[in-house]
Amino acid sequence: MSDEEVVDPKATLEVSCKPKCVRQLKNYQACAKRIEGDESGHKHCTGQYFDYWHCIDKCVALKLFDHLK
Repeated sequence: MSDEEVVDPKATLEVSCKPKCVRQLKNYQACAKRIEGDESGHKHCTGQYFDYWHCIDKCVALKLFDHLK
C-alpha cells in the first residue's frame, strides 16, 4: 500500500459548486432574515436549507462520479 494520505475531494467540489446555487442560498438567507427574532420556535427555514444543499449535492455528484471513474 502507498503511504499517501487519501483526500476526500467532496469538500473542494462543494466549494466549486456554491456559485451555481446562489438563488437557493439567497432564498434561505431571506427566510432566515424574515424569521429573525422568532421566540416561538415554530417558524423555520428547513425547506430552503434543504433546497440549497440539494443543489450543491446534485452539482457535486456529477463531478464526483466523473472523478471516481
